[in-house]
Amino acid sequence: MFMDIPVMATMLQFTDANWDYHTEPQKAGCMGMRDGRCAWPRGRVVGGSSVLHSMMHTRGNRRDYDRWAANGNPGWEFASVLHYFKKSENMQIPELRRNKLYHNTEGEMFLQYPNWRTPLSDAFLQAGIETGGKIVDYNGEKQIGYSIIQFTMKNGTRMSTSRAFLHPIKYRKNFQVAKNAMVTRILINPSTKQAYGVEFRKGNKKYVVKATREVILSAGAINSPQILMISGIGPKDHLTEKNITTIMDLPVGYNLQDHWALGGLTFLINTTDSIRMERVATISNIIEYFSTHNGPISAPSGTEAIAFIDTKNPNNDDGYPDLELLFVGGSLVSQPSYKQAFAIDDQIYDEVYGPIQDRDTWMVFPMLLLPESKGRIMLRTKNPYKKPLIYANYFSDNGHDQKVILHGIRKVIELSKTKAFQKYGSRLHDIPLPNCAHHKFNTDAYWYCAMKTITNTIYHHCCTTKMGPKDDSEAVVDSRLRVYGVRGLRVVDASIMPNVPAAHTNAPTMMIAEKAADMIKEDWGISITPT
Repeated sequence: MFMDIPVMATMLQFTDANWDYHTEPQKAGCMGMRDGRCAWPRGRVVGGSSVLHSMMHTRGNRRDYDRWAANGNPGWEFASVLHYFKKSENMQIPELRRNKLYHNTEGEMFLQYPNWRTPLSDAFLQAGIETGGKIVDYNGEKQIGYSIIQFTMKNGTRMSTSRAFLHPIKYRKNFQVAKNAMVTRILINPSTKQAYGVEFRKGNKKYVVKATREVILSAGAINSPQILMISGIGPKDHLTEKNITTIMDLPVGYNLQDHWALGGLTFLINTTDSIRMERVATISNIIEYFSTHNGPISAPSGTEAIAFIDTKNPNNDDGYPDLELLFVGGSLVSQPSYKQAFAIDDQIYDEVYGPIQDRDTWMVFPMLLLPESKGRIMLRTKNPYKKPLIYANYFSDNGHDQKVILHGIRKVIELSKTKAFQKYGSRLHDIPLPNCAHHKFNTDAYWYCAMKTITNTIYHHCCTTKMGPKDDSEAVVDSRLRVYGVRGLRVVDASIMPNVPAAHTNAPTMMIAEKAADMIKEDWGISITPT
């Protein structure tokens, strides 16, 4: 019940349901975080990160998937995957339910607008219109524009993948879940290169489960490459260094991609219209939530509205968005957990945000959608209980990524000056970050420094067991998600993405799972009836 309360999303990061990963220190990015490490929470719970995230449902752009197909992955073009996006969808938003070409109303995953939101979210939409934008269904034909966020919610409560897909089938005879269990390796015959089962530990006991047909690995963009490498599938030089016998030399762990943004871009207002935790967690609001699933407690962690922008072709309403503006009806000072969740250095936080701790605010994350920087997952040791090394490598490209985020900062400042936001007296918070204060505030140089100081992941880690054709030197799995060179082993999760789509990755990951289910049935001789 606790996990299904929308406003508690950030708080879940402080429970055992989070793997609590952190990146390794890097040359650029996360410099203002504790020890130079960005927090990368991941779901250590049935339902994975869909239990921890802020429930945003965005599919991406058709060009994302056409690009996957064009790079040697037949069947992954948008015309084919749209069916799988729709298959699990149960659209509850009345004005969108009528669009049968892009939406479905019979799937397991319920989608709705938030039952409660601040009036600042409407100001964000109106500001977009004032500056030449328009309101759009970003999960429809075109993405460029502004919208209230479509959330994976049902009647004001979280719809995780566990609640949507597993709860209804938990009594099936052919479905078993071992909770509080840790997979330690995939069992592979080194001579035949045949995967035949998995080894896992539960309590103090070791168990082996054998597979008569195939093993399906769905551990996510961090844990899937870790398990593969511990099992002998990965870069030979790295495995040898960790005293692991190489069964198949493949580029596992490379191609790590993410979406990240400048965090803490904050605007002060002179009204009491923002979300503040002391106003949310009142007895009356708690009673309202448990009685009607309405009120501030039904708000998904303050995220309320969104905009997609094509910085290369800003006037094309059918563009390919490379920038997202994620609107929050509060900011880092709205609730105490934000400081801890984003892992911001105490001294920086206290100096910059301490003076406005009691103020009403709003915030936007200007988020990079099509990054050119790539990172890598590596093993710390061959011990599966030791967390892997995460090298995010933010801003390691030729400058493209920082320019997109800068475009977003400038756009947000423009929005803040519109009539819609000036109604609330919106003003940019201008206490400079101490390590960036040698640059004049609000110059390009200052913002480049700021984005590398308060660097926020948007939690869309992917692409570390890349899908690609056999002649792709970076590919780990083929277009049917089978691991190259190993029979009976398939990977089905966000790690197989060749490139991160212009989307929050929850919806694309569910699409991958739906498509994989059909491919598995087809590969074992079960015909699929088109719908």
